[in-house]
Amino acid sequence: MGERKAAIVIGAGDATGGAIARRFAKGGYVACVTRRSEEKLVPLLDQIRSEGGEARGFGSDARKEEEVADLFATVEREVGPVEVMVFNIGANVNFPILEMTERVYRKVWEMAAYSGFLTGREAARVMVPRGKGTIIFTGATASLRGGSGFSAFAGAKFALRALAQSMARELGPKGIHVAHPIIDGAIDTAFIRDTFPERYKLKEEDGILNPDHIAEMYWQLHMQPRDAWTHELDLRPWMETF
Repeated sequence: MGERKAAIVIGAGDATGGAIARRFAKGGYVACVTRRSEEKLVPLLDQIRSEGGEARGFGSDARKEEEVADLFATVEREVGPVEVMVFNIGANVNFPILEMTERVYRKVWEMAAYSGFLTGREAARVMVPRGKGTIIFTGATASLRGGSGFSAFAGAKFALRALAQSMARELGPKGIHVAHPIIDGAIDTAFIRDTFPERYKLKEEDGILNPDHIAEMYWQLHMQPRDAWTHELDLRPWMETF
């Protein structure tokens, strides 16, 4: 038990989050993956185990303080020390400002910003006493600029980026590596395949992001020596305009 170490992936979906969990399991970590519905994690857990890795699934709502605190306490108690926390909740919605409701704006903020604060804080609380750990917040194009119809999403992603910057400055001297990769482009997912079939065809030309390649960069961030830490990097297909 003492030799086991945990990597928590908040928002381990079928694409990027799942690929990140698989990569850390391959690297010897127990992949502790979360979604609001624990049943939806079964295929990912089965895949990780079939590949020879260890995994635990948790039904947890990252917007609820008590559930986030309980998640970290459970992992620390039953699995091992949390050495990595990846926050990978999406909340990407396009909603015209004239039709924006308080409920939509608040929900997007809770999912993409507030829950990042809760999980980042709990990760810091268990990592700082040990003087080591990696906290990674997944960013997006909207982290850098707001687009038409993306006021809620961009507002939340701007907030998450600010959180990451503040935490990096505060926690870096305490031995905690805080990083904010910006994923700028379409990702190879069922959503892109079904919703944007013409865009999905670009997969044949490496025109959309491969989740496994994103996951590899997250692993490399974690493995960096602290005299050469990267805080922010951007990942985009070669043909993406920016």
